[in-house]
Amino acid sequence: MDRHILLINPWIYDFSAYDLWYKPLGLLSLASLLRIHGVHITFIDCLDSDDPAMRHEPHITMPKRKPSGEGSYAAERIPKPPPLKSVPRNFHRYGMTPRAFQNALKAISRPDLIMITSMMTYWYPGLFDTISVVKSAYPGVPVVLGGNYVTLCPQHAPLSGADFCLPGPGESSLPPLLNDLLRMNMPLLPDEQNLDSYPYPAFDLIRPLNYVPLLTSRGCPYRCSYCASHLLNPSFRRRDPILVADEIAFWHTRFGVHNFSFYDDALLVDAQGMAIPLLQEMIRRRLPVQFHCPNGLHLREITPELSVLLYRGGFRTIRFGFETSDLIRQKATGGKVSNNELVEAIGHLKRAGYRSQDIGIYILCGLPGQPADEVKESIHHVQSSGARPILAEYSPIPGTDLWRDAVACSRYPIAEEPLFQNNTLLPCKSASLTHPIYQSLKRMTRIPLQPEDT
Repeated sequence: MDRHILLINPWIYDFSAYDLWYKPLGLLSLASLLRIHGVHITFIDCLDSDDPAMRHEPHITMPKRKPSGEGSYAAERIPKPPPLKSVPRNFHRYGMTPRAFQNALKAISRPDLIMITSMMTYWYPGLFDTISVVKSAYPGVPVVLGGNYVTLCPQHAPLSGADFCLPGPGESSLPPLLNDLLRMNMPLLPDEQNLDSYPYPAFDLIRPLNYVPLLTSRGCPYRCSYCASHLLNPSFRRRDPILVADEIAFWHTRFGVHNFSFYDDALLVDAQGMAIPLLQEMIRRRLPVQFHCPNGLHLREITPELSVLLYRGGFRTIRFGFETSDLIRQKATGGKVSNNELVEAIGHLKRAGYRSQDIGIYILCGLPGQPADEVKESIHHVQSSGARPILAEYSPIPGTDLWRDAVACSRYPIAEEPLFQNNTLLPCKSASLTHPIYQSLKRMTRIPLQPEDT
């Protein structure tokens, strides 16, 4: 008998949320693996904001999207969780309405198993509500919860109401559970060390498919003190760059996709082994596609050759991690780029054809012990170097090297309540980073660039 598994990407509940070419890559990869073994898959994305019926729902702010695919989610104001009552900002449910979600559940046959993914630790209220709705719709059907939140907060995740919480990569933890629950004696899934053995994620389950996110690798060779990459993917593994080009061509040719985003932690590291042959191949194929990198790329890898290839290869949204201009903190957080390397890399990119406003540089704000003047100086350094600074508010992540300092300095009990890990709260900011000063720093990043810099 065919098995039917329902996969769900849950709601986001937060003060703000924006779709930077996001899709649940891990969940859709599992969907492809399960289909290979004869499992019937249904996918519901609670962040889907394109249901026409929602336009007639009261109190819904409908999304606006750019031609590149990025944009807002449909949003509905909801009550704040009790721990966040004192925060003077509105709280929202992002994605489809509860009615649209319930209608989607009614439209499918009863599944044998429900699998739900998770992302940010502080998004768990939306996740908990998602689980509550599916348990009400399908009582008795086991619910399996995986993803980043489960991996980073294994003691908190059982409060979700899920029957099983699986931290770590699902391709390794899922088969024994499927055997126990569904008597599915699945053969070994692809070799986890060989990413080219994996099938393409099941993006065909998404309609309309406006963009496709890509991974050329998992993990990162760096270990920055604020980053959880090594917790989510302990080893650094890469794909064959020509096979990545084949995947891009597949989604473009078969589904008409023109926009792709890269979510690698280290796309440019060892450029001779990945980025350069991939870019050369895409230029050779001359496909009418463009690429976006909302994650912070590594500036240290930028050379004149790579800058030209990025520009000619169609990389339109480029963002880089700089974090701070403070030399001591640069070394303490990972030492992946210096001030001089920033200036040099920006020069290479501009000579290749990028304008200052095209080159986004992330600056961390609200790190433990970080004075406001450090953020201000970092903004000035980026602007004087000829690029656009982007404030990235620090979110403390359990298990990272900076976690102990974050717990010690935060004015919130971040170790007990993941809601307080929300970067909107600036939970670890120093006394010098007052709200008026923070607002002034945000205004600084919006100062128009001089004509000669664009």
